[in-house]
Amino acid sequence: MSEAMPPSLYARNLSRSFGRREVVHDVSLELRRGEVLGLLGHNGAGKSTTLQMLAGALSPHAGQIEICGFDLAHQPAQAKARIGFLPETPPLYREMQVDSYLKFAAMLHRVPPAQIAGALVEIKRRCGLQDSGKKTIGTLSKGYQQRVGIAQAIIHQPQVVILDEPTAGLDPVQIRDIRTLIRELGDTHSVILSTHLLGEVESICDRVVIMHHGRIVYGDSSERMQQYGRQPGFIVTLLAAPELAELQAIAGVQQVEQLSATQFRVLHAPDSDPATVLLALAAQRGWQAKQLAPLQARLEDIFMQITENQ
Repeated sequence: MSEAMPPSLYARNLSRSFGRREVVHDVSLELRRGEVLGLLGHNGAGKSTTLQMLAGALSPHAGQIEICGFDLAHQPAQAKARIGFLPETPPLYREMQVDSYLKFAAMLHRVPPAQIAGALVEIKRRCGLQDSGKKTIGTLSKGYQQRVGIAQAIIHQPQVVILDEPTAGLDPVQIRDIRTLIRELGDTHSVILSTHLLGEVESICDRVVIMHHGRIVYGDSSERMQQYGRQPGFIVTLLAAPELAELQAIAGVQQVEQLSATQFRVLHAPDSDPATVLLALAAQRGWQAKQLAPLQARLEDIFMQITENQ
């Protein structure tokens, strides 16, 4: 993906109030071509309201939205033709058959009549619905209903796909399947999704934006988020464990915590590399080093640290 390419979606200074309560305040973000962007936040942070504005389902009280270069307020037909939207509650007609509903969705999205049959075959293949065409939507499991919801959002091949809590209420197997589908969508579409499940960020998102009380408080790559505020360190297993004082005396080591009889948590200065020295000492002194692994901060802890600092 080239950084020089214009974004698929660009929002500037969005604000939205309900009565006297400002739900979204001065939010700006962009969705790059071919990426999956995760919109994180506690319940009530303003995620759904933001996505509804980006999809054209709710007008902002201030700000501007561009979809593939088209202004959503002044060129709504051109902009919305490039959007696929799955709201938190999928817009399904439970009494309809899957095929009939998806044909109806294709017509609403102005897919040319001659192309609808081919679009239906392709979208069922992509969403794993090949054997569900004649089934009534209301008889499907929630996971398959969610697949139908995603199918209606992308049957017209939009450049931008907006998904609001796409795995909410699903069981672990269904969550895995929907996450795989979303990751595949990122290969051919630009995807933005809201979630409060931090595992989704790690498994499918290229970049993360965190909302808190209606404002964006953090934005960076998923990988860098996992490094946020983390002190360098590692976990080491020494079968013939030395005294703590011997480990603490290693140059660069700032803190050592004994986790078990043979396992130690070692924190060190950012510009030092005591792991190399420790392994050399272990070989010299017979500490029997078995394993050394960098510390991995939990995403839950990072998320709480970011939002509590605001």
